[in-house]
Amino acid sequence: MTAKVEIYASPFCGYCARAKGLLSRKGVDYVEYDILAQPDLRDEMIGRAGGRTSVPQIFVDGKHVGGCDDIHALDAQGKLDPLLAG
Repeated sequence: MTAKVEIYASPFCGYCARAKGLLSRKGVDYVEYDILAQPDLRDEMIGRAGGRTSVPQIFVDGKHVGGCDDIHALDAQGKLDPLLAG
């Protein structure tokens, strides 16, 4: 089973690109929500992310795992792959 990964992002965001790049290198499919194209999603993101307003905000199986630095830190600690495995 593979985890469901969701990422709230915006175009031209370097941190978003880095986070999506990491997920892509791991072969992980994800659902991307563009908060510029759909501004109403910003409030949804903020609510789900405990008040965090920056992008990206990443969720694995509905659980908030943080932003770009957070997902890279999880990877460096060897904790990302088990999380993505579901």
